[in-house]
Amino acid sequence: MPRDIEITYRAKNIYDDWVHTAYWQFLIIPVENDSQHNVEIEFNNSLFAITENSINGYGFKTLRIHPKKKFKKVTFEAKFKLIKEDIDPFDFNINPNVSAAHAELQKLDFRINYERFLKATTFTNLSFAQEQLYTFDSAVSIFKNLENLNHWVYNFIEFSTGVTDVSTMLNDVVTNKKGFCQDFAHLFCALARINGIPTRYVSGYLDQTHGFKGDSQMHAWVECYIPEIGWKGFDPTNNILADMNHIKVCHGKDYNDCAPLKGIIYSLGTNKTTYSVTLQSQQ
Repeated sequence: MPRDIEITYRAKNIYDDWVHTAYWQFLIIPVENDSQHNVEIEFNNSLFAITENSINGYGFKTLRIHPKKKFKKVTFEAKFKLIKEDIDPFDFNINPNVSAAHAELQKLDFRINYERFLKATTFTNLSFAQEQLYTFDSAVSIFKNLENLNHWVYNFIEFSTGVTDVSTMLNDVVTNKKGFCQDFAHLFCALARINGIPTRYVSGYLDQTHGFKGDSQMHAWVECYIPEIGWKGFDPTNNILADMNHIKVCHGKDYNDCAPLKGIIYSLGTNKTTYSVTLQSQQ
């Protein structure tokens, strides 16, 4: 049964000194796809600056703000409404010819077509020794390998907020074995790509009313391309497939492509930024 979802995203920035020029880009709008539609958007800011709509390099909607007056404090509030469909994440067939799917991963055309999501990035880079942490089993299906990787990452990292931040490198996460949803997603991306699976980092919202773990603001998971099946979502933070509790905003190679807020500020002194996200759903 479909759910009506309401999401409220708030951000507040306070600066020690006057800000004379600022540019912000928000990547927080739920995307329209097969499982989520009828997206309604309401966005306001305390400076009454004009909101510009744009599209990023991956085709996702962004909101851009460029205030025309100086300020020391600014608040943003976005409200989204959408309908989320209950689509079974296991509703697909697996080719019993396991070797054929594994062979497809090695074809030159396949690797060229999905090159963007096969390469290591700043946030998904591992040492040679760390690359050996998880190796796929060619005797079982690619989907089963990804399920096993999902379970492995879930057990390898201890979910802990405040230990890492958005700038933490994956080497440190692997060494300390602690992190939050972004770190789980980056490690999954790294190991899946090393084993030849095109993998996208996904940013969005998570309905945590069912006991799922995630960031209090925006959640991160992954999508993998499986030959003859297509893109499938995996949430290693919770050891599940992405389902109707996951509201997708965007995807990219890593967090840097999916940061919910980017900005350029011309000011002196320090600043403090706070965020909050609330999500309500009902059938």
